Amino acid sequence: MMALSGIERNYNAYEGAYAAQKNGTAQKRAAEKAEGVESRVTTSTVELKTSTPGKTRTEQIKTGYSNVNDYSKYLQDKYSYMNTGTTSMQGVPTTVSVSGAFLKKCMNDPEKAAYLEENLAVIPDCVSHAISHSLGTLTSISIQMDANGNITMMSTGTSDPDGKIARENAERKAKEQKENEEKLEKKRAEKKEQEERLAEMRAEKKAESEALQPHEIIVVGNDVQELTGKMVEAMANPNSAAVSETAGLDLKV
Repeated sequence: MMALSGIERNYNAYEGAYAAQKNGTAQKRAAEKAEGVESRVTTSTVELKTSTPGKTRTEQIKTGYSNVNDYSKYLQDKYSYMNTGTTSMQGVPTTVSVSGAFLKKCMNDPEKAAYLEENLAVIPDCVSHAISHSLGTLTSISIQMDANGNITMMSTGTSDPDGKIARENAERKAKEQKENEEKLEKKRAEKKEQEERLAEMRAEKKAESEALQPHEIIVVGNDVQELTGKMVEAMANPNSAAVSETAGLDLKV
């Protein structure tokens, strides 16, 4: 019985050691799984240019990622404005976009990765410089890096920092509007004057037309001298009652 008890104790100890080893292996595998690509990522120390001409800085960059998503997460931890939509830099809406195809080229190439991070790092300073040295007011900035690493930078804004141009434009428009109103008023006055003159001309023409209307004057009587006077009077005033007035006729047989 004593011998069997010893064997049993030895077996239990072996089983405990095996279980501990198995558990340790499982934990290691779980940790490696949780780390994923990090177990294959390498860190390099490089010299990168800065926004100050001739000045460099030492930076540690990572490469060796097996997929773009993990590489993007690493970069976004360092450069939060990359591929995250529009962000604000000194109050100006700014968008920084890097092509997924270029990220794929960089994630296992330290030289390309250094180029990428070098440019990403100086973006805030470059945006600040653009804002402070702009002759106008910037309203948006966009920085795009294509599949080959070519960079396109675009901006929108106004070229009137102190509102001088806007004021001059407003004054010019007000002056033009006033001149147009004056011209319109002048045209209205001229048109009214023309209408009045036309009305006068029509009235005169009507009067002339009425004065030139053909008429026949007949006077009848037995005294030529008296009839002549009446005819002359009627001719001078065709519309008078004298036109239709007939002198008395005194016939003597």
